Amino acid sequence: MKTNYTVPSNTRIGHVHLKVADLQRSLDFYCGLLGFEVTMYYGEDAAFISAGGYHHHIGLNTWLSKNASHPPRNATGLFHTAILYPTRKDLATILMRLLDANYPLTGASDHGVSEAIYLDDPDKNGVELYWDRPIEEWPRNEDGSIQMYTRPLDLNKLLEAN
Repeated sequence: MKTNYTVPSNTRIGHVHLKVADLQRSLDFYCGLLGFEVTMYYGEDAAFISAGGYHHHIGLNTWLSKNASHPPRNATGLFHTAILYPTRKDLATILMRLLDANYPLTGASDHGVSEAIYLDDPDKNGVELYWDRPIEEWPRNEDGSIQMYTRPLDLNKLLEAN
């Protein structure tokens, strides 16, 4: 086996498929609050949702998890699903929706390359909502490598972009 293989640079993560306890509750969160659209239902126990008409960015199903309890925080599994918004204004808009709905945030960070808001979906799956700064604004080390960090994100300043 070749050891110098790298994934092609235009490779993307296509979608995430989540096990949920209550399909409607998850649709209320992802569609009703975050604004995704249902592209199709797969029987009574699954739905596929997207942004902009793609076949699906997120799959939701109760096949093995209907009415199940949340997994423990200190277990293996998904840390979070990251949803990339096209602009800072778009991130500010979803932040305002979350605040208007009194939906709890679990964090907000400036990572240098991006700004991110963190929350949990109704099944305690982590969700990151973020936007990337233009690549030419990313902080770099002297050797040219990316210098990411985690600093508090000023939510009031972010809201000014709305």
